[in-house]
Amino acid sequence: MNDSQTFGVQFVIRHKSKKSQMAGIYLRLTVNGQRIEISTKLFCPVYLWDKKKERVKADKDYSNRQINAHIDENRAKINSIYQELRMRDEMITVNTIKNHFLGIKEEGHTLQKLIDYHYRTQEHTLNPATLKHYKSTHRYLKLFLANNKSSEDIFLNQINYSFLTDFEAYLRSYQPTESGQRPLCHNTVMKHMCRFRTLMNLAIKLSWMTHYPFKAYKLSYKQANRGFLTKEELNHIENKEFKMERLQLTKDLFIFSCYTGLAYIDISLLQPNHITIGIDGNNWLYTQRKKTENPVRIPLLPKAEYLINKYREHPRSLHYNTLFPRISNQKLNGYLKEIADICGIDKNLTFHMARHTFATTVTLSNGVPIETVSKILGHTKISTTQIYAKVVENKVSEDMLQLQLKLEKVKPKNNKKAN
Repeated sequence: MNDSQTFGVQFVIRHKSKKSQMAGIYLRLTVNGQRIEISTKLFCPVYLWDKKKERVKADKDYSNRQINAHIDENRAKINSIYQELRMRDEMITVNTIKNHFLGIKEEGHTLQKLIDYHYRTQEHTLNPATLKHYKSTHRYLKLFLANNKSSEDIFLNQINYSFLTDFEAYLRSYQPTESGQRPLCHNTVMKHMCRFRTLMNLAIKLSWMTHYPFKAYKLSYKQANRGFLTKEELNHIENKEFKMERLQLTKDLFIFSCYTGLAYIDISLLQPNHITIGIDGNNWLYTQRKKTENPVRIPLLPKAEYLINKYREHPRSLHYNTLFPRISNQKLNGYLKEIADICGIDKNLTFHMARHTFATTVTLSNGVPIETVSKILGHTKISTTQIYAKVVENKVSEDMLQLQLKLEKVKPKNNKKAN
């Protein structure tokens, strides 16, 4: 039961014409700051209305008992509707109570009910990180309803194409109130719309909706510019030694990711039993991506194996039975900003950039086939890996430059006949 509702009932009069002494009596309903007035179809002389008591005063020339009785009946009816909705834990808005009061048929399931159902059924199925993203989308939906629709909820049958475009426009114009937050970029807006589409698909499957608002709506993503380190920048960080343990650990974890392609969460979960002898007789990492649960098989390059051996006996590694001491992703990214400043790297250095560096600088630029890179990264589709294919163009440019230099060294023979 929702005990956080604010609810109020008041009777007021509306004197529409100064020429007339009669005024209409209206029921003013307030729920969570939202107000609506409903005509009771009752009238009384303006001078007989008691504003404080919300009743008609007694007068020898005017019968007030019948009108006051109707006022009492309406008040009792409204309170009864409110209590019944609370007991059934249903959505309570001024429009919901008004519809019940006037006998208007309800419009079906609501968006909040759909969200609650999605939580209840997917809480133990979805990855916690994915569930967190859904919570973010739900939060924006609630803000949109409050700011643009002056409501806490909406019936599913009221969600149409116009609602989608209005919600998208709201996301694009949203200005964060917390420091450090940035406005939503195009792809982030599309991800919120994609999760909202998943909710609508669920409503269709549950037969909670008879129409599909996303039928004419198209999601469009812009190809992201994947930041990565060049060979020189990677070498600069790799060769830099730090006296502060936190910076040295951050650097080592970053470099390990650069030579394995593993994301932060996957590295933090690595245990000694994930190291296995591979098909070539060397050490491999056998694990799976936390994000997709796809199995990943990674041959350990010497630099990566060195870092494993370096931290194998670390107290925090032994305590958690992990290959590396645990540290939060937030702290890692904060420390990486310090490392970038110290090394003079003018890039927004994040831990995930190491994964991009592995795909570009370490593998594709050195001639590793894109199919192999895709397999190591644990991508479900090779098209995801093809985002990094632009690096192959850099490799082609370098190879053609080498060819040009070779051709310039070959001097053409003199053609005596031509002379």
